Amino acid sequence: MSYPPAPWHLKGFSLQTLHLLDIERVRPLIPSELNIVSVLPGKTVGGVYIASYGAGSTMPYNELIVVSGLLHWQGKVGAWISHIYVDHPDSVVGGREIWGLPKQLAQFTWNVGKMPSVQVNHSGQTLCTLSSSWQLPGWPQPVSGPVFSLQHTQLLQFNGQGTLQLQLAGVDLTIDSTSPLAELNLGRPWLGFYSNSLDLIVNPPIPMHK
Repeated sequence: MSYPPAPWHLKGFSLQTLHLLDIERVRPLIPSELNIVSVLPGKTVGGVYIASYGAGSTMPYNELIVVSGLLHWQGKVGAWISHIYVDHPDSVVGGREIWGLPKQLAQFTWNVGKMPSVQVNHSGQTLCTLSSSWQLPGWPQPVSGPVFSLQHTQLLQFNGQGTLQLQLAGVDLTIDSTSPLAELNLGRPWLGFYSNSLDLIVNPPIPMHK
């Protein structure tokens, strides 16, 4: 086994966006047995999260997560990750074999400063670019994020929890029309956030029984 066992401890910084997504558009990306939560008529919540994990982490790597919907099933609520890219091969294998996440390798180019930005490329193609033009002062926020995933035919749920130094930010998202992410039609972010300090634990998954 080339990857460490769960839980994984992740420390670093991130840029994030929240979006309202068309339920009809994201439905094919989500297992049919999971119910999509409608927050407005025909709309669910999704978003883009790009983070860089460094010193103090289980392993150092960069990560792009695309959440394509908020779901509920058997009284439980969680997000669905339809696209996920990292730049460490052990993270790819661990993500697939522990949590059932469809991780792929990608390249991350960060411009870290007062106005951070990042571009993510996969197989010579630009997946997306996130850039922040402003941030408001923030403070540490406890977070807990339940996620559904699928490993072969087994539905799983796991939880990420910890603390984010969360700052409301102006975040622009650019997605090329040929990017695999274009199918979500994310559009302009509803909200944007920057966290210059995150400290998260990603717990082992729990099988969900039908």
